[in-house]
Amino acid sequence: MACRETSFVDKQDLKPPIETHYETFGQGEPILIINGGPGFNSEGFAFIAQEIADLGYKTIIYDQRGTGGSKLNVVNSETITIYLMVQDIEDLRKKLKIEKWVVFGHSFGGILATHYAAKYPKRIKKLIFSSSGGVNMNFRNYLQGRINNNMTKEQRDSLNYYQKKLDAGDNSVRTIYKRASFLANAYVYYKGNAPTVAARLPQIDFKINSLVIQDLDKIKYNYLNKFPDFKQPVLIIQGKNDIISVETAEEIKQTFHNSKLVLLDNCGHYGWLDRKDLYMRAIGTFLNN
Repeated sequence: MACRETSFVDKQDLKPPIETHYETFGQGEPILIINGGPGFNSEGFAFIAQEIADLGYKTIIYDQRGTGGSKLNVVNSETITIYLMVQDIEDLRKKLKIEKWVVFGHSFGGILATHYAAKYPKRIKKLIFSSSGGVNMNFRNYLQGRINNNMTKEQRDSLNYYQKKLDAGDNSVRTIYKRASFLANAYVYYKGNAPTVAARLPQIDFKINSLVIQDLDKIKYNYLNKFPDFKQPVLIIQGKNDIISVETAEEIKQTFHNSKLVLLDNCGHYGWLDRKDLYMRAIGTFLNN
């Protein structure tokens, strides 16, 4: 069994100061795992961190600023920015005294990993994009349509029903979790995995989510074809039935020249749930080469 430890990174130079909560699993070459969101803590990524650690690596998950144990006294457009989120990552690397690490970004984590790669390319040994939002914001043009297509009409109608209750001010635990139980079906191919996703969806902080999206718009996030000198190996792993389209994965491949794209049949947004065998094999092969 891989060992697990938890700690904090002090931030005295930022206003307000924060502590970045992180956990490590296993021993070996370090791999930073950046979870999706934005607005989620890293709790739901302990499973994949342990799975990769069991391959013989030291995996690191952390709570992005304002989530989980990485608390902020003030949450606003000045304390929630992509710039500061990237600095949090770099400060964590320094705290752990890591020269270079593998960076793994899932969903929104891929967007954050892209920013980090742009600012600190020499600190990255390898880069993994898992169902990533991509190198620009084009995914927003089709995301809702793909979410709808991944649900049955009955599931969509039920989701809309509970969404309207939330919009009307019903923030009861039952309403929140009923909404999540229907929405979760959009994220997985095998619907038996939906309860795992549904348990996590209510944890999102919508204020942080909105602030991050606003900042991405403000900075005009677009790194398409802007990594001509990035030579490190890149893995892009994507489910064909994901809410993120294959075209988005292909844009990442176009941007990072030393990259490999792995597409998984019968797979949604969480490869380690729908196609764990193929997903872990692809990651293991990439890390070992």
